[in-house]
Formats: sequence, structure tokens, C-alpha cells
Amino acid sequence: MTAGRPFARPASAPEPDPTADQASKDAMSNATTDSPAHSASTASTLITNIAALVTNDPSLGDFSPLGLIQDAAVVIEGDRVVWTGEQSKAPATDNRVDAGGRAVVPGFVDSHSHLVFAGDRTEEFNARMSGRPYGAGGIRTTVAATRAAGDADLERNLTRYLAEALRQGTTTFETKSGYGLTVADEARALRIAAAHTDEVTYLGAHIVPADFADDPAAYVALVTGEMLDACAPHARWIDVFCEQGAFDGDQARAILTAGRARGLHPRIHANQLSHGPGVQLAVELDAASADHCTHLTDADVDALANSATVATLLPGAEFSTRAEWPDARRLLDAGVTVALSTDCNPGSSFTSSVPFCIALAVRDMRMTPDEALWAATAGGAAALRRTDVGRLTPGAHADLTLLDAPSHVHLAYRPGVPLVSQVWRRGVRVA
Repeated sequence: MTAGRPFARPASAPEPDPTADQASKDAMSNATTDSPAHSASTASTLITNIAALVTNDPSLGDFSPLGLIQDAAVVIEGDRVVWTGEQSKAPATDNRVDAGGRAVVPGFVDSHSHLVFAGDRTEEFNARMSGRPYGAGGIRTTVAATRAAGDADLERNLTRYLAEALRQGTTTFETKSGYGLTVADEARALRIAAAHTDEVTYLGAHIVPADFADDPAAYVALVTGEMLDACAPHARWIDVFCEQGAFDGDQARAILTAGRARGLHPRIHANQLSHGPGVQLAVELDAASADHCTHLTDADVDALANSATVATLLPGAEFSTRAEWPDARRLLDAGVTVALSTDCNPGSSFTSSVPFCIALAVRDMRMTPDEALWAATAGGAAALRRTDVGRLTPGAHADLTLLDAPSHVHLAYRPGVPLVSQVWRRGVRVA
């Protein structure tokens, strides 16, 4: 581990209410049956014998952006971290847990996923990887399956993938609508998602559905009118796929501006498939994140570097489509804040594994292991304008991932190996 340069500017946005609703806590603590969950309480717990602790506080430990502390300990009280430091200086506590010489990192923050859906696109993936043409409808295939599914089926699917992500160390996640594309289907997707996370995004502007193919302006009017009215109460964010074949810059501006007027903060799918106006629009509207960021001009990079908008990179999508990798090195060297997320969805990135995305980012996007871990924790938190997750310092939520390894570098060094041995969320051992 070397000190290196900081990976991002400090977050300037106000911190949201960090109180997780009880439904979210219950769903996540019961999301896996690998081991019994232990109830959080106001009693204090010392986790000791930590080989290397990543705090993401550069004032601690080795004074790097990761704030790495060797031979460390953490004290949890209730759902919060109350102390971190060298284990020889740890205070007395009510309980004690031995980490067994493992590394401990903040729980991963997955700030971009599409988890409310039904159906499967195996044939599409198989054809793409086999070099064969495929004539089915991509996103529209998932839209049809999602519309046909019942609420219980959609929720079962959602919780299945949340449990899968939790076992791999993800403790905070954002998820979107976008596979309903009717007023009723978009609203129910958000209601289902909101029972499991506070980070819910309205993505009625995913694509123009087939029933509006001849009149996209009418669909934009629906997205910014009746659909927005139905969806705004269930969401924190509004998103749009700004891309050729989806929504152009003017349409995207109208959609995001309408959402902002209803209290939803913008984020945007930007510059994934081609150069376009998405990144510039994200900066103009103070979007929390511009996601994908594959095709960028120098002006796009400069705009991101001089803004509070995070560039969220989604290497699972490039892996699953054999597309061009985003140039993370270019963004980092320019001073852009970078996040890493899974983009978990059934079509272009069907992975819930942040460790897998970290390994891809190091191998194929020229990030260092330190940068990739920071991007998947503190970077994801910045993309959600959060300061209570993505770090392990006093006052932060007690979201910890214990690795069966002495260092976080093993996440990239041993790709594909299930290194997560324990997960704590809000002070509760859940996996």
C-alpha cells in the first residue's frame, strides 16, 4: 500500500437522513440463511485481531486515501462505529469478536442496479458470446416479462439478488425501476424496491416502449406527468438513459428537470454507447452521478473534474457485452471522483458481485487495487451523496465486510474466489 494521491474531492452535498427504515433492516438481516443473524443492541462490541482495516479516512493509519490501519480494531455501539484504531489502544467493551487476522473493509456501496424485473435473457447472452445474430427485443423482452409478473414474483426476485449481493459484501445499494414503462408498473416497481432500500430511482425513461414507438414525445409527456406523479412518492432519484435510440439531450433535460421540480435528484445513464450530451447535462443539472462514461471528450472529463458529479463505472456491462472499457485512468488522473458498481440487470450485466467488478477494474480499466476498493465503497457513497456509509470511522454506520485474506488487495489478486467471510450491516452480523 502506498500513500498515493487522494481519489476524490470531499463530498459537498448535504447528508441525507441516514436512518434506515425497519423494513429495510429486516429484509437485509434475513436475506441470507448462511448463518444466524445476531441482533444489534446498544451494547458495545469490539472486533479485534484485524490484520488490516480500511477506514477511507486519510487522517488515520497510513494517511493514504484508504486510511489503512494495521493490527487494528473497531468498536461498534448499536448501528454505528464509535471507535477505530490500533488494537493495542482499544477501549473496554461489553462484547468481543475475533476477526482471526482477516482484513476488514467498509461494506460495498452498489450505487447502480436494476433489480426489479422478471424473466431471463440467457439466449441473448449466449448468442452475443457465440457471435450469432439475435433478433429478440433486448430491454423490451424484460419489459414484457416484468409487466406479466405478479408483485410477489417481482419481490421474490429482488430479495434473491439482494441476498446474493449481501453474501458478497454489499451493504448499501441503489436500484431502479425501468422495466414496467407504464404508470402502474413503474409505480409498483418503486413501491417494491422502497420496502428494501432508501436508495430508489425512478427510471421511467429507460427506453421508449413499443406502444409509443410512433410518438416518443407523448411518452416523454407521460414520464414527466402522470407517471412522475405516481412514482415520485416512492423514489429519491430520477434517471434517464440519454443515448442514441433512447432519449436525446433535450428530452433528458426535460425529464430530469421535471423530476427535480418534484424533489427527485438527478442521475443519468451517460455516454455509454457513443459520444453524447449526457455527461455535460449531468454536470449542468448537478446530477449525483453520470453512469457508464465510456465515450468521453476532453471537455466531458474537465466538466466532471470541476463538479460534484461522480463518474460511476460499470465494468460488468463491458465484460458482458465485449464493449470498450471506460478509461478509468484518464478520469482519475484528471481528478474526477469515480465510483464502481455492478449495473446488475438481466441483459447487459447480470452480476451482483462487487468483488468481481473490482477485479475487472484493476485488470482492464487500469485502476490500482486501492483506487478500485475506494471507488466501490466511498466512491459509491459519493454517488449517493452519502457520508454515513462507505467508510469505517466514528459516526458511520457499522457496515463491515471481513475478508478471508490479510489485505484488501486480494479482491483483485484472487479474482473469482469467495473471500467474504462475514458481513455486518448496521451493527448486525448478517452473513
